[in-house]
Amino acid sequence: MMYAVLPRPEAIPGLGDMVAAAARCWRAARDAGAPAQRRLYMLLSRQGRGMLAPAFDSLMTLYEAALGRRIATDRAAPSRDERLLLGLIDGSTPRLASIDCAEGPAAALDCAIRSTQIMIALAERANPTPERPMDWSTEGADARVESSAASQT
Repeated sequence: MMYAVLPRPEAIPGLGDMVAAAARCWRAARDAGAPAQRRLYMLLSRQGRGMLAPAFDSLMTLYEAALGRRIATDRAAPSRDERLLLGLIDGSTPRLASIDCAEGPAAALDCAIRSTQIMIALAERANPTPERPMDWSTEGADARVESSAASQT
């Protein structure tokens, strides 16, 4: 067997900003009836993290299922749901202590959390976070997605 040592997610600079931006992007896409994974890719690929789009899409879907409601996002500051999501990803908040749900959704969410942690570590290894802060702004993301989709047809 081959093993790789991966950094702990909490050691990755800007993780909180990336998680909040991905949650907000996903929520906005879902609310608009737009393809969430495509919008996540457009957001994340600007920082060399496009490979995380499927992991975040799956994680967000299972996170909502486990919560039993839509996630709340906030543009001004991270919402309670965004802070909980970050805690689940960085390992500071155990899922058993924070989300009470049936065994099936719990098991699926646990797998999605671990998968996202692994993908974040792999993305960081492939494209290390630069010293300067990343711009995770979602401003104009909808226009970029629409123009990209139009150019592919």
